[in-house]
Amino acid sequence: MPETREKLDAFCHILPRAYADRLFALDGLPAIANLRKRIMAIPSLVDLDVRFRQLDEFPGYRQIINLAAPPVEDLGAPALSAQYARTGNDGLAELVAEHPDRFAGFCAAVALDDVDSALAELDRAVRMGAAGVQIYTHVQGHPLDEERFEPFWKRCAELDLLIQVHPCRNSSWADYPTEERSKYEIWWTFGWEYDLSAFMARIVFSGVLERYPHLKFLIHHGGSMIPHFSGRVGPGWDQLGSRTPAHQQEDVTGYPLTKRPIDYFRMFYADTALFGAAHALRCAVEFFGPERILFGSDSPYDPEKGPGYIRSAIANVEELDLTPGERDAIYGGNVRRLIGSRLTSPVS
Repeated sequence: MPETREKLDAFCHILPRAYADRLFALDGLPAIANLRKRIMAIPSLVDLDVRFRQLDEFPGYRQIINLAAPPVEDLGAPALSAQYARTGNDGLAELVAEHPDRFAGFCAAVALDDVDSALAELDRAVRMGAAGVQIYTHVQGHPLDEERFEPFWKRCAELDLLIQVHPCRNSSWADYPTEERSKYEIWWTFGWEYDLSAFMARIVFSGVLERYPHLKFLIHHGGSMIPHFSGRVGPGWDQLGSRTPAHQQEDVTGYPLTKRPIDYFRMFYADTALFGAAHALRCAVEFFGPERILFGSDSPYDPEKGPGYIRSAIANVEELDLTPGERDAIYGGNVRRLIGSRLTSPVS
């Protein structure tokens, strides 16, 4: 029965208490002021009693946790952001150790504004039991296909980690060049999905997946725009360069690829965090295949502040025309196949 089937949530957020206290002690950062406002409305990000009462609705359900936004790189100079990553990872590891019935593992935070420091913290977090790492779609506006990030991809491949990819954009990214800010939260509804898709494209065309084909990128929100625009990604990008004038050819000259672009896009993994849109999840499953879909909710950012997106993700998976084996794989089998040795066992 679906009520008793194991469900491992591969993309959800939390703020360990010590990390949250230190975060809210920061002054003068608009992101922190906005986060403080949101946290007041979402107590389960910090309050474990509230969170656990909500999770009681879902037998067999455990979470792989990560730090809620903002990215640690946005909290100050590189030395300070590295300290926040360390504090956050200590808190995540402690939560998993103390509550294995609730938390199956954690994905570490790293401050990629200093790659050497990020590598050291990644190694430390893995020694503490991290199952993966959470990154954002850019680092303070810099794309992650810049050469300085190559050692990070190499280390993730060596460590065989799950790489959760979270979008990152705010209202300062205007909708039009003539404006100063995005309106109507377009930066969130559409901008975050563009961010994820642009990240994927830069990873593909810069050859990251050509050089490290076993990297396990988990793309939030069902693989974002890619499944829904696979015709443009496929036949469209098969004609890469045909729309670009000769004097701009360097803009379409990337790493030498050995496959069609769309074949690399199918190498990503996607979660089920589509907020109740079963038709969108169906599209993602058809594009990536059920073996590359991981159950994920984006909890606790739903209108109920915790259980709503978990409930809708379960309902969506149940709506799909899947075999029992495929459904089991999405709920937990796929993430166990990818990082199973790093997951905790619930206390019996």
